Amino acid sequence: MSGLFIDRPVSTEAAKSAESGRTPEPIATIDTIRVNIGKQADLVHLVTFDALTGRGGTVFTLNLDHLVKLEHDPAFRAAYDQATYISADGAPVVAMARRQGASLVRVTGADLVRPLCGAAALARVPVHFFGTSPETLATSVAVLRCEYPRLVVADFESPPYGFSPFGVDARAAAERIASSGARICFVALGAPKQEIFAEFARRWAPGVTFVCIGAALDFIGGRQSRAPEVLQAAGLEWLWRLVHDPRRLGKRYALSALYLMRYNARSLAGRLWRRRSTPVSGKTTGEE
Repeated sequence: MSGLFIDRPVSTEAAKSAESGRTPEPIATIDTIRVNIGKQADLVHLVTFDALTGRGGTVFTLNLDHLVKLEHDPAFRAAYDQATYISADGAPVVAMARRQGASLVRVTGADLVRPLCGAAALARVPVHFFGTSPETLATSVAVLRCEYPRLVVADFESPPYGFSPFGVDARAAAERIASSGARICFVALGAPKQEIFAEFARRWAPGVTFVCIGAALDFIGGRQSRAPEVLQAAGLEWLWRLVHDPRRLGKRYALSALYLMRYNARSLAGRLWRRRSTPVSGKTTGEE
């Protein structure tokens, strides 16, 4: 089945979900967080369809750093619980989902911007950009306008330092996004701020889908260099980022590694317990 305004095929489930207006069913659950997007083409199709039909929502991309933060941040977890679309971002999360039988590939915020801008340009869906620094924002928007001449940029805004993802200022920002006429808003504030803001903002900007994209605009604007594709394909993009920014990312990746070890230990213990609890076929109990 062909995707909406894109050449890549979408799944039957994604097409039915878009047409019926319902959220796709989860294909995996990781520490109570549901993943319901299996591939990029499905997500582009769903978000574009929602924009054209006036449905709003949020798009999150689950990675290990998010799973660590979700253990201790109630507002972050509440935002995830209400998210419309959640994909697996990062090789470990993909592996976790596949062990549950899910058929999916990695879908990152950094990889979403260009396909969604392409689909929005073809559909003439207005987009908004919110986050990062003023210089990076202006540069990345200029790059995207050059790559997609038909792209309708309703507006873009870099919030001030210390911006709160909820409250009076956040509501005012959400209302500005809504009044701009945008139907898709790319949010680049970093986790968990961007997800908390997206969940808060959707209440004041009905009909807008807030897509959380992390450092995507830094890559597009040239502020940061993304890992070569061979490292991305091998699941080693984290290593590239760590080498280039060890002071900022060292603790984050250490905590992510500890989380992964705990998760794998729990999963192994669960499998062993289920194996021991399963009756052996043909074995009888009691006297005959």
